[in-house]
Amino acid sequence: MRVVLKECAWESLGDDLILVRDPREALTLADPDGQVRALLEALREGPATAADLARALSQRGVELTEDEVSDGLAGLDSLGLLERPGERALGDPAVDARQFSNLTFFASFATRGRSRAEFVRRLRESRVLVLGAGGVGSSIVQCLAGLGVGAMTLVDRDDVEPRNFARQFLYRHRDLGRSKVERAAEWVREYDPAIEVRPVDRWISGPADLADLTEGVDIVVGGLDSEQGAHLWVNEAALRACVPFVGGGMQRTQFMYFSVDPGRSPCLLCDESDRPDPDEPTSAGVAQRLSRSLRFNNALIGPIAMQLGSLIAYEALRYLTGFEPPRAAGTQVVLDMRTGLMPTWQPFARDPGCPACALVGGLVAQP
Repeated sequence: MRVVLKECAWESLGDDLILVRDPREALTLADPDGQVRALLEALREGPATAADLARALSQRGVELTEDEVSDGLAGLDSLGLLERPGERALGDPAVDARQFSNLTFFASFATRGRSRAEFVRRLRESRVLVLGAGGVGSSIVQCLAGLGVGAMTLVDRDDVEPRNFARQFLYRHRDLGRSKVERAAEWVREYDPAIEVRPVDRWISGPADLADLTEGVDIVVGGLDSEQGAHLWVNEAALRACVPFVGGGMQRTQFMYFSVDPGRSPCLLCDESDRPDPDEPTSAGVAQRLSRSLRFNNALIGPIAMQLGSLIAYEALRYLTGFEPPRAAGTQVVLDMRTGLMPTWQPFARDPGCPACALVGGLVAQP
């Protein structure tokens, strides 16, 4: 296999080699005989196989076998310094220009086994169900469109209203009174005609209303605000379809996001099992009952809606491409406005008898 060296810089320091690819860290490699430096210099000449490099090193007076060079390449690959030369782009100049930033992002995670082009292809082939086209949902739509996902189904029942303009930037004043999903779908088509988009103007009143929408999708993102327990409907529908669910929301001074990985993580219904019983005559039970009785006006402002939408989209990106594991699976990540939005991780309770998890065969992995 031919490989190519990613952009990096190095310098010898005594018996060590100091190498920098990411400015946040410097790698110190033991190199008393200069073989690592010689291998890097040979790689800098362009794509090559282990055999090519062994010959090039011999010409430089460094005698290494092809197997020894292969071992050296494996070490460099483990440090994220190598990738496949033919997979740094998709091969279509117009598509590569459109995907330039995404390809550059994935360069940091590319290896000989997983190319940056492969990550982008996964996105272009993905199908996403987006629930809600309001403050958070519209931000998710914009992020997913920027990533270049292949298809989106957008679900909402609301129309554009004046109060939406504080945090929903897909819409314009001329859109007042129009269906949000219809206008959001238009925006996606105008932004990138290559993305397949389907608007669904539907009121969701239970898991059954989502059954046909989860068919063939790779992930469900967003959420519903039709009722207090609507997130549990989505949780059930996603588990029935065996697809991940990434969502979030806001309380008065906190906002949070989470994800459910079917068969691997606890789910939202698991987490309900650990909550105080609102009917118990305890302070925790009374507090739970009072909290459920509160009706919150939507205090979501533009900067928070955009941040929450981007965090949800970024977690979805982890599932869709596998560039790194999901970070919020079975966990609520809470950002508190009173502490400068510092995130805290609050794992869901694990309920071995959870009826929702049983929908995917009860295969919830143990921690």
